[in-house]
Amino acid sequence: MGRRPVTVRLARWSAEHPWRAIALWVVFVAVCFVGGSAAGLNEATDEDQAIGEFGRAQLIVDSGGFDRPATENVLITARAGSLDQTAAKAAAQDAADRLRQVDGVASIGTPMPSRDGSALLVPITMSGDPGTAGDRVQPLRDTTAKVQDAHPQLRVEQVGGPSIDKALDDTLGKDFKRAELLSLPVTLAILIIAFGALIAAGVPVLLALSSVAAAMGLSTLASHLVPATDTTASVILLIGMAVGVDYSLFYVRREREERAKGRSGLDAVEIAAETSGHAVVVSGTAVIISMGGLLLAQDAIFSSLAVGSILVVAVAVIGSLTVLPALLAKLGRWVDRPRVPLLWRLTAPRNGQPARPRFWPAVLKPALRAPVATLLISVALLLALAAPALGMKLKFPGPEDVPRTTAAMQAYDRLTAAFPSNGTSHTVAVRAPAEQADRVRAALTDLAGRTATDPLFAPAEADGPEIQVSADRRVSVLEVATPHASRSDEASRSLHELREDLVPATLGGIPGVEYAVGGGVAASEDYAAHIWAKLPIVAAFVLALTFLVMAWTFRSVVVALTSILLNLLSAGAAYGLLVLVFQSTWAERLLGFTSMDAIVTWLPLFLFVVLFGLSMDYHVFVVSRIREAIDRGMPNREAVAHGITSSAGVVTSAAVVMVAVFSIFATLSMIDFKQLGIGLAAAILLDATIIRAVVLPSVMTLLGDANWWAPRFMRRRTVVAPAVEPPPAPAPELVGAR
Repeated sequence: MGRRPVTVRLARWSAEHPWRAIALWVVFVAVCFVGGSAAGLNEATDEDQAIGEFGRAQLIVDSGGFDRPATENVLITARAGSLDQTAAKAAAQDAADRLRQVDGVASIGTPMPSRDGSALLVPITMSGDPGTAGDRVQPLRDTTAKVQDAHPQLRVEQVGGPSIDKALDDTLGKDFKRAELLSLPVTLAILIIAFGALIAAGVPVLLALSSVAAAMGLSTLASHLVPATDTTASVILLIGMAVGVDYSLFYVRREREERAKGRSGLDAVEIAAETSGHAVVVSGTAVIISMGGLLLAQDAIFSSLAVGSILVVAVAVIGSLTVLPALLAKLGRWVDRPRVPLLWRLTAPRNGQPARPRFWPAVLKPALRAPVATLLISVALLLALAAPALGMKLKFPGPEDVPRTTAAMQAYDRLTAAFPSNGTSHTVAVRAPAEQADRVRAALTDLAGRTATDPLFAPAEADGPEIQVSADRRVSVLEVATPHASRSDEASRSLHELREDLVPATLGGIPGVEYAVGGGVAASEDYAAHIWAKLPIVAAFVLALTFLVMAWTFRSVVVALTSILLNLLSAGAAYGLLVLVFQSTWAERLLGFTSMDAIVTWLPLFLFVVLFGLSMDYHVFVVSRIREAIDRGMPNREAVAHGITSSAGVVTSAAVVMVAVFSIFATLSMIDFKQLGIGLAAAILLDATIIRAVVLPSVMTLLGDANWWAPRFMRRRTVVAPAVEPPPAPAPELVGAR
C-alpha cells in the first residue's frame, strides 16, 4: 500500500497522541494571541488608503500640516413657529458661558444666525486629538442638555462630527453586542439539532472560536507588514466562525458515520481524515485563493481583509487536521453524549449509515430522471434572478443613510436645513510653490464666487470664502458646499462641474500648481470606479487558480469547469437579489432600511471572493462523496444520487448555520451590514439548495462518464478507494429508468 497522504498521517498521530496534540494546539493559540497583543496593531494611514483623485486631495491636505481640531455646534431652533431671537441669543450666551468651563473645550465662537432667521449656531472648538474627540464629547453633550433644561421653550441641541461619531458608536456597539449574543446560541442550537448530542455540537464551535483567537493574534503581527483596518477583526470573526464550523461538521459527521459501522476510534478518525479531511484541505485552499485575490485590488482595506481571512482559514484547516482528530479520539463514543432524546433518534446513524433523508431524494428526482429539462429550467430561473445585477449602481452610504433614531442625526438634519454649508461639501486641495500663494488665493476666491450663483452649490457665506493656507504657504484648501445630499445626482454633477470645468478654469494657469477635488462625494465616485476596474482582475485570478486546484484535485477538467460555472451562477444570483432588494423600496419596511438606490461600494468585490470561497466548501464535499462512489465502481447516476443524499445532512446543517448567522447582520442598523448580511445569507441558501441539489446533479447526470475526463498527464495512475464499506444502493425512486 502506498504512502498515506499527509492529512491522514497528521490525523493518525494526533489520534494516537491526543494529549500532546491538544496541548500543542492550546500553546499555539495562546502564543499567537499573546504575541499579537504584545506586538500591537499597526493601522493603515491615509496614505495607505489613498484611492483616485480623492486620495490625492487627501494627501495634499495632509502635506499642509494643518491644525484641524475637532469642532462641535450648539444649534438653537424654535419648537414651533418662528424663532424668538431674544430668547435664542440668551440661550446662546448661556451655552457659551457653561461650555467655557468644560474640560476639552478650546474656544467658543460667535453665534451665527441662519439666512432665514430660523436657527442660531454656536461653534465650539475642542482641544486634544481630533481622532479621539468622539470619546471625549460626552461632557459637552451633558452641558448642552443642562442648557436645554434651562430654556425649555427652545430646542437646544448639540451636533457635530464627534457627537455623531459617539452616537454611531453607541448604536453600532449595541447592534454588535446583540449580534454576538445571538450568533453563538443560534449556532449551538442548530448544531444540537444536527447532531442530537451536546458534545458533538460543542466541538465545532470550540474549534471555530480557538481558530478565531489564534488568527486575531497572527493578524495583529501581520499588520506590521500589511497595515490593518478597523474592519479586519469583524471579518476574521465572520469567516472564522463560518469555515471553522463547516470543517468540523464535515469531519465529525464522517467520523461518527464510520464509528457507527463498527470501526475502531483510530480507524474512524483515519478514514475521516482521508475523505473529509482531504475535502477540508481542498476547500480551505480554494477559500485562501479567493481571499488572496483581494490583494490584487491594491487597496489597503481589501489587503487587510485578505490577510485576516487567509490566516483564519489556514488556522481552521490546521486545527481540523490536528486537534480535531485528537479530541474525537479522546472523546470516543462520549462525543455522542449527552443525547437529546428526540433529536438523537432523528439524526443518529443506523446500521452504519446516516439516517436516510426524505426531503432531498424528492428534490433530486427531477434532476436524475429529466436532467436536461431540470437544468434548463433551474439555470433560467437563476439567470432571471441575476439579471437585475446588470443595473447595479455603487455608492458609499452618506449621512442620509444613518438611522434617524439618534438625537444627533435628527439635529444634523435641522443643522443642514438651516445652514446648507455645514452639510455635503467638496474639498479643493491645491499645492503650488510658495511664491504663487497669492495667485492661488485669488483663484480660489474666484472659484468660490462662481459657485455662489450656481444652484448646484450652497450660497456663499456673508463674510466670504474661508481659505486655509499652510504655514509654508504651499498648500491651500477651500471647502465648496452643496445643499444636496451626498448620494444625489445633483451632488455628483456638482463634483464633475468642479473637476472638469471650474477648478481647471481658475487654477490651471498657475505655474507649478497641483490640485485635486476630494470630499465625501468624490470618495464614493472614485472608489466605485476603483472597484469596477479591479473586479475583473480579481475575478480572473480567483477563477483561474480555483480551476487549477479543482482540476488537479479531482483529476477532471470537466468537474473544474462546472465548479467555476456553478459558482459564477450562484454569485450572479446573489448580486441580482441584492439589487432587487436594496435598489428598490418594496423591502424597506420588511428589513427596516431606507433605499439608497445603490449597493455599498465595497460590497460586490468582497461578496464575490467570500461567496466563491465558501461555496467551494459544499461543492468539494459533495463532489468528493460522488467521486468516492465512482471509484468504488458505482454507475454515474447512482453515484450522483448517493453523493448528494449522503452529504445532504452535513451540507444542510452547515448552510443553516451560515444563513442564520449572516441573517443576524440584516438586523443591524447600518445599511452596509444589512446588505452584507442579506447578500451572504441569500447566496449561501441558493448555493446549498438550488445549485447543489438541482443544478449540480442535473449537470453530472447529463454528462455521465464525461464528468471525469482529463488530459492523459492529469489522470490517476492507480485508483485507491478509501477503506470504507460500499453504501447501500440508492432507493429505486431516485435513480429511475436510465
